[in-house]
Amino acid sequence: MWCFEKLSEKMGSLGAILKHPDDFYPLMKLKMAARRAEKNIPPEPHWGFCYSMLHKVSRSFALVIQQLDTELRNAVCIFYLVLRALDTVEDDTSIATEVKVPILMAFHRGTKEYKVLMDEFHHVSTAFSELGRGYQEAIEDITMRMGAGMAKFICKEVETIDDYDEYCHYVAGLVGLGLSKLFHASGSEDLASDSLSNSMGLFLQDLKCKENSVKAVECLNDMVTNALIHVEDCLTYMSALRDPSIFRFCAIPQIMAIGTLALCYNNIEVFRGVVKMRRGLTAKVIDRTKTMSDVYGAFFDFSCMLKSKVNKSDPNATKALSRLEAIQKICRESGTLNKRKSYVIKSEPRYNSTLVFVLFIILAILFAYLSANRPSNM
Repeated sequence: MWCFEKLSEKMGSLGAILKHPDDFYPLMKLKMAARRAEKNIPPEPHWGFCYSMLHKVSRSFALVIQQLDTELRNAVCIFYLVLRALDTVEDDTSIATEVKVPILMAFHRGTKEYKVLMDEFHHVSTAFSELGRGYQEAIEDITMRMGAGMAKFICKEVETIDDYDEYCHYVAGLVGLGLSKLFHASGSEDLASDSLSNSMGLFLQDLKCKENSVKAVECLNDMVTNALIHVEDCLTYMSALRDPSIFRFCAIPQIMAIGTLALCYNNIEVFRGVVKMRRGLTAKVIDRTKTMSDVYGAFFDFSCMLKSKVNKSDPNATKALSRLEAIQKICRESGTLNKRKSYVIKSEPRYNSTLVFVLFIILAILFAYLSANRPSNM
């Protein structure tokens, strides 16, 4: 029983793999990449802590960040951990508002209060001190602005669409601005405009909404439709990137974002549990996203999926369809849709009992091998 539970956890459900046999190879590549990333954690205590923590708090981001060269990867790792720590302070309900607000406002200066909250944060501070000055300034600036924005909304409820957009700018849009500053500091990219960078961050913002049946789904659909307004800027931003590693680092999460929006749209299950792309499809996105042709193709496919789910009776149906058609038009006009094989939308594969049996045996052997090679204390 333990073996099957672990197999399900590490490789996704066996049923999903059997339903999508072509997921198998990308899944194995992803598994191997994850193991390599874990083995390549730097030996220095502070950097070792930072990358180990990154793997713990976000395994997917820990994999995507591997697309970058060492110098930029270190800067993005610290940027992520600093903002994650800031988010931890914001979400900590045990901290009184009158204590929390000053911490958020002064977080970028490295005051002692937050170090008490996070016992090991000094490792992040040490690693930060080793970054180039350009990286440090970018991280300090964004942390200061995000902390101030979070502090503002600690004392203020999100009641209107304008409030929602402003809050999302602070907690998501500024991430896009920060990454653009880091790319520029590395010397690999020109500094993108704030509006494009903001859209890149906003498009990745998670959706949260209270349960209320039909009204809840309509609200969810409105939020997804609102997110689609950033797609054109995202495509413009990515098409201007010159460094292949930075391109993949940016493109993979953006494809994951529109894929998740397509799954969430008009889906009541969002309010009943976790809705996310299957692991095999995630592995394919990571494995096959290499050029803007792949990006245009994926955005076109997912926009088609989303378009098929639009209910004409939904209050925002017309707006949603208009934005989806605009996205599809951009993708068509790229002239690249016929140059790549669609891996997002395809007919269900056919397989016989022999294929199922062989695939099961392969999975069992691979899992036994991986388990035998794990450290004994794990």
